[in-house]
Amino acid sequence: MYSNMSKKIPYYILLTAALLNAPLLALAQSPSHSVIPAITGISSGSIVDDLHLGDASSEQSHRLSANLSRVVPGGLGQSARVLDPPTTPGWSGGSLVFTLKVDPHKINYFTVKLWGSDTSDDRLVLLCAGKQIGYRHLGDVDLLDDGTTAPPLPGRFYYRTCPLPLELTRGKTSVQFEIRSNGLVWGYGTTFAQYQKPMTAATRGIYAVYTHTDGCFTPPSSKQQGEAPANPPLRTTPGPEVLEAVKSRVNNELKKEMASPKAIGQQQLHLLARAYFIKWSAAYHNPAAVTAAVKSLDSFYAAFAKDPTVAQSEPSMYNAGWFGLGFAGDAVRLLSAPLTPSLDQTIDDGNGGNGGSITRRAAYSAMLCASRDWHMHNRRQYTNQSMITDLNIYTANRGVAAIDQAHALPEASMLNLLYQSVGLNPWLGSMKADDSGPEMPLGTDYWEVTAKGLTKELGFTGYYGEVLDWATEIYDATRPAPDQPGNQLIKAQIEKIAHAREVFRYPALDNDGNRAVRAETIVGWRDEQHYPADITYAQRPTWDASPIYEPAATLDPESVGAVQQMFADNQFFQSIQDLLATNSLRQTAGLLDVPDDYFSLKAQAASTARLPMTEKGDFVWADEDDGVVAVKHGPEILYASLYWRARYGINHLARIHFIAPVYDQIAEVHEDEQFVPSGTTFTQPDWTNMAFGGGGFAYDDNVHSAYAAEQLPIAIIPQGVEFKPGDESPYAGRADFYELRFGRYVVGMNSSADKTFRLTLPAGTHPVDLITGKEISPKTTVRVAAKTTVVIYLEN
Repeated sequence: MYSNMSKKIPYYILLTAALLNAPLLALAQSPSHSVIPAITGISSGSIVDDLHLGDASSEQSHRLSANLSRVVPGGLGQSARVLDPPTTPGWSGGSLVFTLKVDPHKINYFTVKLWGSDTSDDRLVLLCAGKQIGYRHLGDVDLLDDGTTAPPLPGRFYYRTCPLPLELTRGKTSVQFEIRSNGLVWGYGTTFAQYQKPMTAATRGIYAVYTHTDGCFTPPSSKQQGEAPANPPLRTTPGPEVLEAVKSRVNNELKKEMASPKAIGQQQLHLLARAYFIKWSAAYHNPAAVTAAVKSLDSFYAAFAKDPTVAQSEPSMYNAGWFGLGFAGDAVRLLSAPLTPSLDQTIDDGNGGNGGSITRRAAYSAMLCASRDWHMHNRRQYTNQSMITDLNIYTANRGVAAIDQAHALPEASMLNLLYQSVGLNPWLGSMKADDSGPEMPLGTDYWEVTAKGLTKELGFTGYYGEVLDWATEIYDATRPAPDQPGNQLIKAQIEKIAHAREVFRYPALDNDGNRAVRAETIVGWRDEQHYPADITYAQRPTWDASPIYEPAATLDPESVGAVQQMFADNQFFQSIQDLLATNSLRQTAGLLDVPDDYFSLKAQAASTARLPMTEKGDFVWADEDDGVVAVKHGPEILYASLYWRARYGINHLARIHFIAPVYDQIAEVHEDEQFVPSGTTFTQPDWTNMAFGGGGFAYDDNVHSAYAAEQLPIAIIPQGVEFKPGDESPYAGRADFYELRFGRYVVGMNSSADKTFRLTLPAGTHPVDLITGKEISPKTTVRVAAKTTVVIYLEN
């Protein structure tokens, strides 16, 4: 069934053998899929061993050796150890070495206990039998601790769980572990020094570590856990005075731009063009804004005439290769009427200083056409990037259409690109070099947004999936004029996206202990170091947009209800004050709409809609295209990504964020999948840093990966899609059916388009279907139809 079996018994075979207690040789020769058997009872954590840091007896019995470490008093009167930074500048600090018992036959998990009121930028790296567990950046198993910049769970403990490869524990009754401390990692660094930051402060306290055989870890009742406040207080400040601070900041920037003796950049130009229509702004119908715009556009053309690649990547922009001259095109569209007297005036054509001239109309059109056409041949796949690139293709063309209709491409063809980016049409990729059609690198049926409204990449996406800012900018770009409605199909799609995102908000505390709602990022495949995530209700506040941008643009009742919930919690003004603390031009531009949007939303009728995870009663939501499920059952919330960072092959791992009244658990746990194999496998490289891109920067710590040489089976790839093992693919690691057992929760998800699977429930329990609320007979086989999910809770 799978190739390269003779080189090494694959990890997924070892996993299945352990769970079934089957002979390895016989199982390796079996042609059937691996199957995790039905559980026969409910585990309370299956703890094999535990070490309590700071407890001299426990440390001695586990042969603890500590380097650059101190015992400190911690939360709820419990002791902990911190790891100190190096004595000379460097990125690696203190460490702990110890021995823990393990089960010699089953899959083992390792869990660390951390205090939710602590913050630390440092990272904790786990080694088992000398091999590194997890990756430093975006692997399918994260490090033991990625650090947090705010208290993730004030007044309570949280638990981080990593699975241990069976090959490291099989046949053993104890294993040596090591926890090392490192400084912060910045994933966008282009040098090692930028990427790996020095460690300058002690880590958060490490309270206890455990080995256990059930991925769902239940903290022992012998230790106090803390508890969420039953009625957290409401924030009392700040208030509406924040809106005046917004106006002051924006107007100061506008005045500076209009008075600038030099040509301003694209971001400043676009801000001026938008502010020209905002009545309270200093740029409102101000001729100085138009003068500054002409000077700016002239400078862009001069640069373009000298170097045509400016149309591809204009250097005044951040992520310049994604934008081209799209902001300039939108400014031309918005200001086309006041620009008209200047458009047929001539300027230097930039042709070698020979005194030639060109009209501004022709000059602006030429550079915008060049930007539009290059980016049509260089589109991007990930949804947020696709939206940004296609938005700027569209706005460049809208700029051309406003001043030079003869060279504009048809509106329908440009709208098709936007439809692809927002998930209304299949995404077909870049235009071929000969302009004969799209390249279709992912076939003819790849969608940027799932049928249920989430961005579709390699699974659920947290922060980068919060695309309501860019999707709303796309909608705004389709407006005939700023005060007129835009494309209604795009508006309806934005509302669907907004509804899907609202599932991924859960009740929490803000950094000051007040009632709030936060975004879910733990199960987001492109997310890291976002625990706790931003305070988020309808829309996540970003550099480019406020938390009320989409609700004010659509006035969708559900989004309006989420905003009214934010107003009731008095979190809106604090959110804007936090944005004001970011000193960037992007942030200033993102604040421009805030005052008018606020008063528009305050005028809306009361909505009964509220965020589902904050309401009473059970709630289940799943997206089979992204492989993610969200469950609220009583006081518990479970988020799970079943299709979890499976870039190169089926990895048998789910990512869990389990939120209980007294603790959180963050974990990667084993699951079972069914899929059609391609007959090929992916051999895991010996990477300990990045789990992609060639492994990223190499570390000089002489540590090897616990996963090196494992064979991951590759699912069948759709016909017509070019692929070879090792390619990052949205198909290689995607299964047809996922079966997750986490404590009392059993999830069966059918991601296929036309198959039916069956889920067998264990005996000895009273299964309840959390979607229907009905009890199910034990040993029942539940039918799971295509594109559906069942979530069962096993009562005592």
